[in-house]
Amino acid sequence: MKICPTCRKTYADDNLNFCLEDGSVLTFASNEPPATVMMGQPRPTDPVNAFPSTPGSGIQSTFGQPQVQPYPMQQRPQKSSKAWLWIVGIVGIILLLCGGGFAGLVLIGMQNQNQANNLSTTNNRTNSRTNTSSSPAPSPYTSSSDVESVDLSFWIKDFSVWGTTEMVGDEFLMAAKQKGYYYVLVAPDQYTTDGKNVRVTVRNVDNANSSLGYGLIFHSAPTPLTKDYAFLIDAKRKKYRVARHEPSKETSMVSWKDSSAIKDGTQDNVLEARDKGDIIELYINGEMVTTIKDQYGHPNGVPGLYSGDGAKIGFKKLEIWK
Repeated sequence: MKICPTCRKTYADDNLNFCLEDGSVLTFASNEPPATVMMGQPRPTDPVNAFPSTPGSGIQSTFGQPQVQPYPMQQRPQKSSKAWLWIVGIVGIILLLCGGGFAGLVLIGMQNQNQANNLSTTNNRTNSRTNTSSSPAPSPYTSSSDVESVDLSFWIKDFSVWGTTEMVGDEFLMAAKQKGYYYVLVAPDQYTTDGKNVRVTVRNVDNANSSLGYGLIFHSAPTPLTKDYAFLIDAKRKKYRVARHEPSKETSMVSWKDSSAIKDGTQDNVLEARDKGDIIELYINGEMVTTIKDQYGHPNGVPGLYSGDGAKIGFKKLEIWK
């Protein structure tokens, strides 16, 4: 980690040499990051943190927090700063004096701009790679044959500051890069879950600990972590919980609860959210475990995926049906 000697702002990217706020040369900081760097950390007065795995308005200090936001911290990148323009100008002058030329200046400018991009932009591309299947085989948990399937390979990224993604066969593997964080990806706005049902098959690939959980995002704004619901499980403890998101905040709707419907270890678990109007029914492997009132969903919201606490989670068959 590096720190700006002038404004004391810290950066996780050790390859960054200049402060994005004032252009000062960065120095290496101690291994202990300042508390103000972590977004979503629980407030000392937050009553929700009484239970270790209960997400509140902040992240639970005992566990760290979801990348997207139920516990220790939220992995939402910082807003773009115009400071990179100063960096580009300074480096450009140096390169020109040293014979680096215009090409080197453009490359550095692009790199700094990419580092400043918001996670919601990288997570929410709307190109034509996302395909649908008009009528895949129906789930054993519903009689519907009119199912729309989201192509999970759409989310494969060569690099992300916050998480890793890969496709192995028909399974999409996703993990936050650090414990105490969560990583969220959402589909483009044509995949609405409003008034519809959505499901996904998940498994904990290495049966790893995950105090934040992992699972299904639904009724989400096309910009991740601004307005949505998260239906999450921890198969190792056979527990589930429900949360919702606002910008820079995760709020618990249903605290961690035991459920015999969850298959433990590395087995597949099917999570479903069924929109019944004012009420949303939540199912695990075909068994309804709880309901919530639909008060915070985004109109014409979309589905997505959530992986917390550095655990590698496999996802298959992200499907929407009426």
